[in-house]
Amino acid sequence: MDHRIGIVGAGVGGLHLALYLQKQGLQPTVITDRTPEQYPATRLMNTVAHHSVTVARENELGVNHWDDAGLIYHHHDHFFNFPGSPLIFRGRFKKPSRAVDYRIYLPALMQDFSQRGGRIEYASIQDDDIAALVDRFDLLVVSTGKGALGRMFAFRPEHSPYTQPQRLLCVGLYEGVDHGGSRADDPRGVTLSVSPGHGEMIVIPTLTFNGMQTALLMENIPGGDMADIVSLDHDADPAAFRQTILDKLEKHHPHTYNRIDTHRFGLAQPLDLLQGAVVPTVRQSAVAFDNGKLAIALGDVQSVVDPLMGQGANMASYAAFELGKAIVETTAFDARFVEQVDRARENRVLAASRWTNLMLQPPSEAMGRLIFTMAQNQALCDEFTENFNYPERQWDRLASEKRTHAWIDSLTPLAA
Repeated sequence: MDHRIGIVGAGVGGLHLALYLQKQGLQPTVITDRTPEQYPATRLMNTVAHHSVTVARENELGVNHWDDAGLIYHHHDHFFNFPGSPLIFRGRFKKPSRAVDYRIYLPALMQDFSQRGGRIEYASIQDDDIAALVDRFDLLVVSTGKGALGRMFAFRPEHSPYTQPQRLLCVGLYEGVDHGGSRADDPRGVTLSVSPGHGEMIVIPTLTFNGMQTALLMENIPGGDMADIVSLDHDADPAAFRQTILDKLEKHHPHTYNRIDTHRFGLAQPLDLLQGAVVPTVRQSAVAFDNGKLAIALGDVQSVVDPLMGQGANMASYAAFELGKAIVETTAFDARFVEQVDRARENRVLAASRWTNLMLQPPSEAMGRLIFTMAQNQALCDEFTENFNYPERQWDRLASEKRTHAWIDSLTPLAA
């Protein structure tokens, strides 16, 4: 059946869905408010790592333009800045991950879609546009939470425990940070650095406009010593901004600070900085209209997660493929269709949300045991790391203290 599909939003979820449907012989229409040519002059959008499951989907779509050994990373280093006794250990992926600046990534996929005959319309959707938009398509997919369309999807309070941001975010692309990869015995990796009581930092080697740089995603606890950097004004005084960041890193994230060439350290470009916060929320997956038409949520419209565990983009890509399969196979867009889509994608979406929300809280006794055991048990640490690809598996192990202890016990040799 030749369904008329409209996709509002050209993020990773919207574009992966559009490319998937295109590959299946459908002709979806993508509606977005930004042309490919506008991206280079845009402020940093995020810092997103694609894990191997997402890279595999890119290969399936024929849009993996960054399959280069010099771009990938192979492990997570975990650093806990415990006073007097810091802890560091490494977890390894089975297959590598990589990060590409979305100001490069998204326009490249838009061009792939267009060059294959896809239709992209450039417009900003307002409240009074919705009725005509719904009438135009058999199914409307909403993959951007901006504006009137995103507000249509009600919050699911049972899955949205927070009404305020749990972290204050300051993320930038920096030069002068060694992220490994220059030697065979020092493979490139990501660092997950924790300063108890003050927050976390994720250090991600990232391809951007001027080659490989380092994303520093600082997740700062409100009221902690790192919290004030969310309001630092780089443009007003770049030198003061730079020195403040260095001072904070030396105190709270010394493992990363020791890899910085302080003479070269600074934003790679003036627009390579994003500051703000998000409230983790899960929304209803669909809206039904009086005319019998449906709008269905995708990506951040369905679930907004804090970026701490790097799940948002990978979750959106997975959900896009599951939605795409359902669209190709269905005979009608109705309540049963929504049920089938929810059943296919909700386990991973909710697991990613719940796991991330758990990690935003002070560690429980079981989580503390897991951290210290991973430092001694490579198999446990590797499984925890590999599960960044499969958040539902991670949540199977962390959903309760009983499950976490059972997981540790299953991979910990009994004492003689």
